[in-house]
Amino acid sequence: MLGTGKGLQQMIRAPTVRLGAKADGARGWRRARIGEPAVAALALVLAALPLAVTALVVWAVLGRPLLFVQARAGLNARPFNIRKFRTMHESRDAAGTLLADELRLTPVTRLLRRMRLDELPQLWSILRGDMAFVGPRPLLPSTIQGFGELGGLRCAVRPGLTGWAQVSGNAQLSDAQKLALDIWYVDHQSRTLDFRILLETVAILLRGERIEPDRVAQAEAHLRARGGAHVTAIAG
Repeated sequence: MLGTGKGLQQMIRAPTVRLGAKADGARGWRRARIGEPAVAALALVLAALPLAVTALVVWAVLGRPLLFVQARAGLNARPFNIRKFRTMHESRDAAGTLLADELRLTPVTRLLRRMRLDELPQLWSILRGDMAFVGPRPLLPSTIQGFGELGGLRCAVRPGLTGWAQVSGNAQLSDAQKLALDIWYVDHQSRTLDFRILLETVAILLRGERIEPDRVAQAEAHLRARGGAHVTAIAG
């Protein structure tokens, strides 16, 4: 997930470009979301036991509060509160600064992340209409603003529980690569693509993450072609 604690790693800018008819039609389907809240409600019922077990594990390992709550940018960049199970403790260095994320994970909470169990509370966000099952992952409003016009395009669809970037390398990708994959998804979304992403998400839970270089190259080429985008590294 993109962060802002040390500044954006990449700044990506592009002029406004009108989406084609295919993307417009797909966006209309995404807005409709017929049946998605009902599926989320059913998923919450089915996930009741994993939710309870995960809550007990977090309470035993980290204590209270159980949930991490933070404002993220949703559809059309409207803010909403995302909820996840906590996976990091609050350890700090001698200067009182929080340690790096990786150092604040425990073996148990790292496994929760690996199995995506910490994301289960986001089913409630899908039920409320703040998120979808598939879409770009929800980012901080300040991060979206930093993307400029591409940030607005990225928020043309609801953020998702999983997405094209997540099944194409996720944590192994750079911020710029994730954004390129997200924009590619916005321009090509369909029921078939969403179903493929859901299936691949399940596969990743079993085999782990790996970079898909062909997808990354395709997305980067698409980003350049759609508006002459360029990438400029800035200090982190």
